[in-house]
Amino acid sequence: MAKILGISCFYHDAAAALLVDGEIIAAAQEERFSRKKHDAGFPENAIAYVLKEGNLTEADIDFIAFYDKPFLKMERLLESILDASPRGYQVWLAALPSWMDHKLLVEHTIRKRLPNLKEDSKFVFPEHHESHAAAAFYPSPFEEAAFLTVDGVGEWTTTSWGVGKGAELSVRQEIKFPHSLGMLYSAFTYYTGFKVNSGEYKVMGLAPYGEPTFVKKIYDHLIDIKEDGSFRLNMDYFDYSAGLRMTNEKFHKLFGGPPRKAESKLTQREMDLARSVQVVIEESMLKLGKSIHKTTGLPYLCLSGGVSLNCVANGILLREGPFKDIWIQPAAGDAGSALGATLIAWHKVLGKPRDVSKAKHLQKGSYLGPRYKPDEIQTYLDSVKAPYQKMSDTMAAARLAAKHIAEEKVVGWFMGRMEFGPRALGARSIVGDPRSANMQSTMNLKIKFRESFRPFAPSVLREDVSEYFEHNGDSDYMLIVAPVKKHLRRQMTAEEDKLFGIEKLNVKRSELPAITHVDYSARIQTVSRENHPEYHELISEFKRLTGWGVIINTSFNVRGEPIVLSPEQAYLCFMRTNMDVLVLENYVLEKKDQPALKGDTDWQKEFELD
Repeated sequence: MAKILGISCFYHDAAAALLVDGEIIAAAQEERFSRKKHDAGFPENAIAYVLKEGNLTEADIDFIAFYDKPFLKMERLLESILDASPRGYQVWLAALPSWMDHKLLVEHTIRKRLPNLKEDSKFVFPEHHESHAAAAFYPSPFEEAAFLTVDGVGEWTTTSWGVGKGAELSVRQEIKFPHSLGMLYSAFTYYTGFKVNSGEYKVMGLAPYGEPTFVKKIYDHLIDIKEDGSFRLNMDYFDYSAGLRMTNEKFHKLFGGPPRKAESKLTQREMDLARSVQVVIEESMLKLGKSIHKTTGLPYLCLSGGVSLNCVANGILLREGPFKDIWIQPAAGDAGSALGATLIAWHKVLGKPRDVSKAKHLQKGSYLGPRYKPDEIQTYLDSVKAPYQKMSDTMAAARLAAKHIAEEKVVGWFMGRMEFGPRALGARSIVGDPRSANMQSTMNLKIKFRESFRPFAPSVLREDVSEYFEHNGDSDYMLIVAPVKKHLRRQMTAEEDKLFGIEKLNVKRSELPAITHVDYSARIQTVSRENHPEYHELISEFKRLTGWGVIINTSFNVRGEPIVLSPEQAYLCFMRTNMDVLVLENYVLEKKDQPALKGDTDWQKEFELD
């Protein structure tokens, strides 16, 4: 029985995963434990958790699989800096200490941080995009499929595609740094005033408020995309290759001025820029998909890499592309590569076969994090003297929560094992009534403390998804955007049709206004009883009460914080916001019954405003 520990770290979204005899036992991001959003450090807490979940110690581990090849990455960094010489010299001086200390000699670093590893524990170093490909294909429900991995950059590769069949993975084509769709999108993230490597989803959410007025400029000056989806960037407009900054003065002149300052007012220009780069990414991904399908003839596609978190592009690829179905790794960024690396060790290093009947359940709904026992929760609640109602079981708690949601109350929902990946999937979620016209602004401004334009996602019963959305398949991981059904949409008045930009925000678009974006789309999560019985029961009871098998689902956190991990973090978030009800497994708390928190008035100052 091989016990394989997967690790990704040192750049962003550090994580650990544990594979035992081909089964995913646990996986988690370090940020959930350290409370540092996108924590890139060595994932000591995540490692401790996955080992505990597997009832193992460091000394039990047979293989350590690291998600990329450090020497290749070092080569790319050094060559890029030399190409930018002498401007890149200061970047090199700043980067050198961390490379010499821990980034280059990774095996030494890991053995130092995990001193009880066996001397004969073996290390595996797949390439970055190979880890992405493995995370995409091996847990998919397909015996044979094409794969596409797209991100900022790994070692040298930024985009790769190939074929997976059984336990085999073969790369057919790669696009190398500095030509990168991920870097292009991040450049516009930076230019529109958001934080690179965390604000890209804000650009995606902002895009429907804008017009694609800059698409031609992007194609004329920044990127050349061929019909087969291959592309090249014009590096005269970017400085990221040497690590200096994302964009330069030539880029700024092209788009009419300097980047927006963080936290300053959003203008129509930022909305139009967001829409324009989003259109380019969608068209690029669609061309790549069509070319891959034409070359391979395969009906299925698996996706991973940070760009695969662009659920709008995913939805277009699914609806307008040639594939019968697509499967996307829920932890598509670097965190998921910790898992991909373990699967490479199992299938490619150890040569173990792949059973597709088991593979389709391998990800376990991505509920791979910690679960807290009722007695642990009660001990904490009693320690802070928090009044609660103890239900007979979690299903009863789900039914009571549904009643609160039907009364337009906002519910903090903490149930089962924590999700692996950036999306809340009904284990650490804030849930609400999608029929409420005011719920989007209420939850954004009074609970999440974030920009009012940000859309909320619906969780919908898998058996009901086609009643509400132009989608008739699985979307377990909230990585597909689909249009709301036309019969649910509200016809705009002549005056409303004239509204521009952010003015569109408060216009009711459908019978489910809280989850319908301004372009009549929604980022959907389908919920099956098999994956999460309590969450399915919550939505089913809401349907029994209201006739609607769909609720609002957003992540259980506030702006700048990682998603909550523990009952204590959930309770503090509940108390610090305008949530009405908190469900912690089979314990239900109402805000009106809670004593005020003491000495907690400055908590918001601790949060990073990104």
